[in-house]
Amino acid sequence: MQYQFTFTSLARNSGLTDGDFGTRPIPFSQWATGDFIAVELMKPGSASARIELHNGRMMDPLKGERLIGALGVRHATLEITGSWKAVKHHERFHLMTAAGLIGRVTSASTFSPIPIEVEYLGHVIRQGAKCTMQNTTVPVPARPFNLPVVLMVGTSMSAGKTTTARIVTRELRSMGLRVIGAKVTGAGRYRDILAVRDAGAAAVFDFVDAGLPSTVCSREEFIPALEHMLSLMMREKGDVAVIEIGASPLEPYNGDVAIDYIRENIQCIMLCASDPYAVYGVMKSFGLQPDLVSGPATNTIAAVELVEKLCGLRALNLLNPKNRPALRQLLKNRLKL
Repeated sequence: MQYQFTFTSLARNSGLTDGDFGTRPIPFSQWATGDFIAVELMKPGSASARIELHNGRMMDPLKGERLIGALGVRHATLEITGSWKAVKHHERFHLMTAAGLIGRVTSASTFSPIPIEVEYLGHVIRQGAKCTMQNTTVPVPARPFNLPVVLMVGTSMSAGKTTTARIVTRELRSMGLRVIGAKVTGAGRYRDILAVRDAGAAAVFDFVDAGLPSTVCSREEFIPALEHMLSLMMREKGDVAVIEIGASPLEPYNGDVAIDYIRENIQCIMLCASDPYAVYGVMKSFGLQPDLVSGPATNTIAAVELVEKLCGLRALNLLNPKNRPALRQLLKNRLKL
């Protein structure tokens, strides 16, 4: 293993941890989304700003640490926006996610942690060419996707999608079903799909497995990546797929494209919401008819009553174990078990 570098989770499929490679600066005109680059950590950022390693563990930042991450774009409504394209000559970069998504922060929420500041050392070079997420992705035979889907959709980031996916996965496993988990849109972060695997999923995948650091990209780039993820899922011979749409379908992460692509497979929709009014907005914008509303919008009886009054939808706080039998029955009904 190359011990002079720390490998972030965006590099988990790269083969770099056990391979020979070099680093050297290349002209900005040759940079592209998904390029692996080496950086040196210059400022640790907030106390809560940490680094997610290729194995999913978290590490506290240390000045002088040398990291391998990937160039990308982030457009988060509640935290930060940024892009590698916003980098100017001799400027420092930022880790825009703990997973090693590298670019220049262009705006940040007052409540967002101060990001880790890094300095460019060079691109990762292997066999004379730059190493990218795309050219280290292993091809997979295309397979028609026919798994029934329990879909997690959110009104924003941090709306409870991953927590709901964990709870749903555990319920499905307790019914004896082989669950395949996936997060098909968002910005790279390994912990979300690892949480679903820890809840009992037989296998988990995300867009990093398809060569994307985030899904802020064109539809033409995203659809082949989505097809790659779905083929990986089919290879695992599951009974049901628990699929999360990262961020919300209103944000530029191609969530709307993913929903349209798998719409015929969707048997149950869990809408995780930050507040009751956001539920109404997503329903009207995308014509979605959720089977259940969960997340912070169901934290109190008052919130549940408002969701049901405003939207005519069933709402359950799934963090309350007393509501699990109702969830279980809903899943059985929607999946025809």
